[in-house]
Amino acid sequence: MGNKFPRIVLVMLHDVVASLIAWIAAYWLRFNLTLPGDYFLAATEALPWVVTLQTVIFWRFGLYRGIWRFASLPDLKRILQAIGVAAIAIPSLFVLLRIQASVPRSVLILDPLLLLLIMGGSRFFYRAWKEHHLAGLLKDVKPVLVLGAGSAADFLLRDLARTPSGYQVVGLLDDHPEKIGRHIQGVNVLGKVEDLEKWALTTEVQDVILAMPSASHSVRKGIADRCAVLGLNVLTTPSLEDIMEGRVSVSALRKIELDDLLGRDPVRLDNEGLQALLTGRTVMVTGAGGSIGSEMCRQIAHFQPSRLLLFERGEFALYLIEQEFRAAHPRLHIECLVGDIADEARMRQVMREFRPAVVFHAAAYKHVPLMEERNAFQALRNNVVGTWVVAKEARDAGVEKFVMISTDKAVNPTNVMGATKRLAEMVCQSLQRPEGARFVSVRFGNVLGSSGSVIPKFQKQIETGGPITVTHPDITRYFMSIPEAAQLVLQAGLMGQGGEIFVLDMGEPVRIAELARLMIRLAGKSEEEIRIEYTGLRPGEKLYEELLADDESTLPTPHAKLRVAQARLANLEQVDEILNWIRNTPPTDDVTVRARIKEWVPEYIQGGA
Repeated sequence: MGNKFPRIVLVMLHDVVASLIAWIAAYWLRFNLTLPGDYFLAATEALPWVVTLQTVIFWRFGLYRGIWRFASLPDLKRILQAIGVAAIAIPSLFVLLRIQASVPRSVLILDPLLLLLIMGGSRFFYRAWKEHHLAGLLKDVKPVLVLGAGSAADFLLRDLARTPSGYQVVGLLDDHPEKIGRHIQGVNVLGKVEDLEKWALTTEVQDVILAMPSASHSVRKGIADRCAVLGLNVLTTPSLEDIMEGRVSVSALRKIELDDLLGRDPVRLDNEGLQALLTGRTVMVTGAGGSIGSEMCRQIAHFQPSRLLLFERGEFALYLIEQEFRAAHPRLHIECLVGDIADEARMRQVMREFRPAVVFHAAAYKHVPLMEERNAFQALRNNVVGTWVVAKEARDAGVEKFVMISTDKAVNPTNVMGATKRLAEMVCQSLQRPEGARFVSVRFGNVLGSSGSVIPKFQKQIETGGPITVTHPDITRYFMSIPEAAQLVLQAGLMGQGGEIFVLDMGEPVRIAELARLMIRLAGKSEEEIRIEYTGLRPGEKLYEELLADDESTLPTPHAKLRVAQARLANLEQVDEILNWIRNTPPTDDVTVRARIKEWVPEYIQGGA
């Protein structure tokens, strides 16, 4: 029991004293602030019975299980109920004891009212004092403005009051006119968000908290840009999903990140259809330890498959994802499988032993410059033959749906990596038959924070003081968040009937130089402190990415963020020729590999920009 028992005793003693005071004060008020001798004797005669009965009732109603520092409306409701029951029980006791004649009826009314005032008031006074006292202990408390005056702001103010944070909220800003001038938790709604500059100067704040978890990314980006111009540091509350699922409290403030600014609105998923596809079934993900593969696993886990197969070549990457899933999804049956996707014997063993219903193929070599120089043949072997091995063995094991993750670099490829992914798409198309497994490919661009992407590189360069290296001032790329990409892959996999190449709506392309400037601002730096240096396009790098080749068009789908590319169909004989050449040719030089790729993918332009 430790410190708990003395605390309960103190609270009970407080309520006993409150009962004594309320009972005597009721008599005192009844007789106009005097207490005649006869009635004083009557009051003291009844007092032991009143205090004892009230204490028993208060205990039965659980008034001593709460913590005064967190006293709230439910606690007040419990006190009210207990006092109400006591107000009925006391006259009944007096009837049994035959002492009701000496107790004025007005005392029986005044006593519970006074008791409620003393017990409820003392608890809430203690909470207010405690929170004020804790706030007073803080050193270097920073004034801060909160943007948003909705439920998130209300919860935030409550949490900040309970937990020392180093911030003192001096005002709220909200664009709803009816909220201006009102108070939330005692803090005034000063004006609109568009008046941020005025109120930042008036209140002398250096920090703002964005309490709009459901706001669109465009709204967030606009606010972040304005704060950067004003030199304000921007913090944000967690996402609405994290708050609702109880993973974090609303006061778990963090710096605003690229996902908050460049991501898009949540993806609308066909949950019923995905449950039919995934729930209670065996699902396999290749490349499960990578940034895309691991997120695919997380999204799939929400649909509770009977078994999730994590196939990965990198032992450490597989270990990390295993540890994550053991902690986050202890009831989910996972199998951690080490292997190379191009190892036919290993893949056949896995497919025939576990017989997955759905396979998501995310394993690939995807780093453009590395695959461009001295590794072209390995890219061809891994991305093309590896895809063929996984897809063929999945088909032979009776898989229902095979979803390959492709890339926008497969369109009019200017590098080996993109060309090998286009060949992998052709492999999947060549395996499609009217009956049996359905093969689907999904193309998308860069994802925020994925391994090998430009964003982690920029972050490290900022941490070391710069410069940030950008290959060209006009280079652009499409970006989406990793969760959004994974969710759209799931949706495309559900919708695919076989042979399609789905194209994701990547939004508007982002100029990499502007991305670098945005990351500098988010880090609280200026371009004078962190320089941007242009280094020139690397081998095989495009100035801009495309999602469709010149001879392709798209067809709409029921989902707004997915379209179907009408790509050139694969020549089955050519696919056999490609596979035979790769499998029967010893590792060869990059020049020969590029020449063969050009034969198979006529739109491939070596080193084009």
